[in-house]
Amino acid sequence: MRNLFLLCVIAALAAGSSAAAEPQTASGSEPALAAPGAATPLDTLFAELKRERNPQAADRIARRIWNEWYKSGSASIDLMMKWSNDAVQAQKYDVALDFLDQVVTLQPGFAEGWNRRATVHFLMRQFGKSMADIERTLELEPRHFGALSGMAQIMKETGRKELALSAWQRVLDIYPMMRSAQDEIATLSEELAGESI
Repeated sequence: MRNLFLLCVIAALAAGSSAAAEPQTASGSEPALAAPGAATPLDTLFAELKRERNPQAADRIARRIWNEWYKSGSASIDLMMKWSNDAVQAQKYDVALDFLDQVVTLQPGFAEGWNRRATVHFLMRQFGKSMADIERTLELEPRHFGALSGMAQIMKETGRKELALSAWQRVLDIYPMMRSAQDEIATLSEELAGESI
């Protein structure tokens, strides 16, 4: 199952690379906030993701959500995220962490910086540090199905199958057509049922 998580990581990193090329706000700082009560682009995308029943269409919506998550509003943060991505792909995790430490220090409200750092900690099998960053990610973006997937993987890797199942169910509440979450729920449910016999 670690290979499944790595595939998710690679897909997320690829989505981030394309998002980094998108134009910044005129000031190069934080994106403009929506008027109170107005739906943000992310709100609209999450509503579409929850309704969509075609797996391929849902995957396209999920990629658009990842693209939104990667918009830091800062050219320097985007550059450090790209450098961290390059370091992860080269399996230079310590280098990636150096960049991500700067990202979360300079822009602590940028959820994807915390999520990316959680991913690197996971790849280094530093599960405690990864969980701390996942928790921070979810404080900033409770709908972050990538962070919840990482949490589920950590719970499974550390033998806490009930908690893993609960985390995957939270993923499906947000992204009902995520095939990997569906498969994990089926597998864990069977394993837990077998253990209770």
